[in-house]
Amino acid sequence: MLSLLAGACSTLRYVAHVAQGQAQLVREREPIAHVIADPTTDARLAARLRLTQEARRFASDHLGLPDNRSYTDYVDLKRPYVVWNVFAAPRYSVAAILHCFPIAGCVPYRGYFDEVMAKTEAEKLEARGDDVYVGGVAAYSTLGWFADPILSSMLRWDDDALIGTIFHELAHQLVYAKNDTAFNESFASFVADEGLREWHVARGEIERRERHRQADDGFVRLVLDLRERLRVLYASGIDAAAMSTAKQGEIAGFRQRYAEWRDAHFPDDHRYDAIVAKPINNASLLPFGLYDAGMPAFAALFAQSGRDWSVFYSHVRDLARLPHGERERRLRGLVLQ
Repeated sequence: MLSLLAGACSTLRYVAHVAQGQAQLVREREPIAHVIADPTTDARLAARLRLTQEARRFASDHLGLPDNRSYTDYVDLKRPYVVWNVFAAPRYSVAAILHCFPIAGCVPYRGYFDEVMAKTEAEKLEARGDDVYVGGVAAYSTLGWFADPILSSMLRWDDDALIGTIFHELAHQLVYAKNDTAFNESFASFVADEGLREWHVARGEIERRERHRQADDGFVRLVLDLRERLRVLYASGIDAAAMSTAKQGEIAGFRQRYAEWRDAHFPDDHRYDAIVAKPINNASLLPFGLYDAGMPAFAALFAQSGRDWSVFYSHVRDLARLPHGERERRLRGLVLQ
């Protein structure tokens, strides 16, 4: 009973923290039109905010995404990220430790508006023996419960990342399957990716976008290959000492394969060098498997829908209503067709 009460108190404190952080965003937002019109606004900031509004209109007019107040306000956070997500996985497993909430369902991370709180939570999980990763997040969706603003943290990205994030987060508002992060994130990632392709086609910039896309896809394949190698290793049943050594060997092998792939195909593209150089563990690999693995299925469904966004979204909603197992079976079938 004491354990249950302690857990309940911890959950209530966390919910209160999240509510306070969201309330701050609501209080501090300002209409983007006012920021742009303000003569004291920096010219570069005004230009980037204009771009977000072009992308916002494109999202609704051409991609069929929600036409609402989201991304029409601006918040200057005065910090590098809006939240810090804490991912955790057992030392010898690639499966995420889940956290469950009333509205969002179960997700493979806990988000904190305060970096110190996130790191404190990470230290507790590490002390328990888990692999842990703390990642700063520049944007997130409230699934339509609030009008999500453009955040100053989002403006540090290049144009593609900024525009793609607007498409991605609006997609979450359109379709969301409770307790299925892989489905939700893969769907939103596909919408962002295809939306960016259509954005660049409309602006006559498709060649530049395709090269970036090829590099992104190649890097994700390398990461997912590492996850699969580790999954096989952890299922091998060898003793803990040998498994620890083999785990580090697989990570070292990944770094070598990455360097060879980059130098052979994208010698001038070093966007991923910093990620590869940082400590790698099961938890740091989780966002890749969660955000990208299902994209081929959604690409196949989009093609089957005649590349018609409204037809595609109708099919995705049908999938979201299915039981989890049946939904996964349908998605696997889309890739095999």
